[in-house]
Amino acid sequence: MKENIKEVLLSEEQLQTRIRELAAQLSEDYAGKDPIFVGVLKGVVMFFGDIVKRIDIPCQIDFMWISSYEGTESKHMTVKKDISEDIRGRHVVILEDIFDTGNSLDFSYKHLLEKEPASLKICTLLDKPERRNPAVTLQADYVGFTIPNEFVVGYGLDFNEFYRNLPFIGVLKPEAYQ
Repeated sequence: MKENIKEVLLSEEQLQTRIRELAAQLSEDYAGKDPIFVGVLKGVVMFFGDIVKRIDIPCQIDFMWISSYEGTESKHMTVKKDISEDIRGRHVVILEDIFDTGNSLDFSYKHLLEKEPASLKICTLLDKPERRNPAVTLQADYVGFTIPNEFVVGYGLDFNEFYRNLPFIGVLKPEAYQ
């Protein structure tokens, strides 16, 4: 796998340092609010596990899984697994691995907003604004790293379901995906 990595963009140490900082900020901002942290599967698993174990306030966790498929006209998204907690009147933070085009995050955000939370914020490990769909107006409230428009894998991010298990985030060589 590593032979297909052009460069390590973020080392394991850089990731863990920033995750500790984000967890401390979330713990401070949500003290006394009993938040629910929601992860959107699958890419978020590494980040989710590492950040929630460092949050030192009472909280709950939940997951949702969305799927997209291409129809004849456009790309459609559907909820394959919804959250199980009732979030009405609760403070909710979506934990996301990467905010790139924003299409799936926008879909997830709107889906959760319909459940009437007291607040709904976004914490993303990676922000890739160069890829953002202009129709997506969401902004992340907490950002780990802003990255360039490169094809990145590792630490939960994949190409055809591979590379998720790398402990760092690397740039995939073009010949590995073209």
